[in-house]
Amino acid sequence: MPLLPIAGHQPVRARLLDAVNAGRLPQVLLLSGPPGVGRQRLALWLAQAVLCRTPESRPCGRCRDCRLVLDLAHSDLHWFVPIARPKATDPARQVDEAAEAIAEIMAERRAQPLYAPPDGMASHSIATVRLLQRRASLTAVEGGARIFILGDAERLVAQESNQEAANALLKLLEEPPPGTVFILTAVDSRRLLPTMRSRAVAIRLGRLSDAEVRDFLGANLSPPLDAPALEARVALAGGAIGAAVAAGDDAGKAQQAASQWLEAILEGRGSGLERAMRQPAWSARGEFTALLDALSDTLGEAVRGAMGETVRRPVPTALLRYRSPARLLDALGRIATTREAAHGNVNPQILLAVLGEDLAEVL
Repeated sequence: MPLLPIAGHQPVRARLLDAVNAGRLPQVLLLSGPPGVGRQRLALWLAQAVLCRTPESRPCGRCRDCRLVLDLAHSDLHWFVPIARPKATDPARQVDEAAEAIAEIMAERRAQPLYAPPDGMASHSIATVRLLQRRASLTAVEGGARIFILGDAERLVAQESNQEAANALLKLLEEPPPGTVFILTAVDSRRLLPTMRSRAVAIRLGRLSDAEVRDFLGANLSPPLDAPALEARVALAGGAIGAAVAAGDDAGKAQQAASQWLEAILEGRGSGLERAMRQPAWSARGEFTALLDALSDTLGEAVRGAMGETVRRPVPTALLRYRSPARLLDALGRIATTREAAHGNVNPQILLAVLGEDLAEVL
């Protein structure tokens, strides 16, 4: 199944297309923006524009190269996504494992283009970077440009104690091979090494309009939603198609659980701790990190409210009482600390219980 049509970001696309047609597209780009706004889909659209063989109407969507990109099957398009850390101890075997894992994810995304966010414990380890280096050293199969997309680039070496993977990638970005374009995507560019950011031309993507989200969901969700359900999903999206899609699956369940858990915390320390210890559903690390993501999103919306901005999705009423974001930002910091601890061999339920105590003190 080919990629679904890209939505929104017309001004950015126009500038990028002008650069492609003029032959002045930077070799290293960094696309940042809120989760779900289409950073990686825009990177794939740009890859299609670069590889398209019909200059007068790039990307045409009809030529062989365009069709191969839309099918995620172009030999000169390399999309790297976060994966579980390879289990092998031999470096060569680790690279092979990384290649196999990425190939499996690509096969899944061909079958289901509306994919969920990567597992919270997935990362770009040194094995992924070595695989990228290996492929970057090869010549183009089709004789044209080669495109390397590093999705969620802020997850470089999330599970390792040093910056080996990030530094190895930096060396490649300092002197990109001729005819290559590297596109990094990240929610927040500040999460990347400063030296890495300095090598890239940064482009910040904004949120989509409700109309753009509504049109996309109406055309691509299966089964289709009725009018009230569609409007509710658009409201939850907050200008991010990915958030709208996630609202209907496990991420939506995590969002609901996060709100319920925060409500328990706000009821009182004892209640929050007891609720935390009765959370068997979050014993799995992937589910646990999904809960942490949902907690961060909920508190982030409360910060918007504290700063006088429009709150785009439901949050516990008690979180809207703050007139200053200081405590909410402190709570977000505690969640970030818990996420770092989750990369170690710590029981998720214990982490959740400790986090509950921390948030009870802060909130």
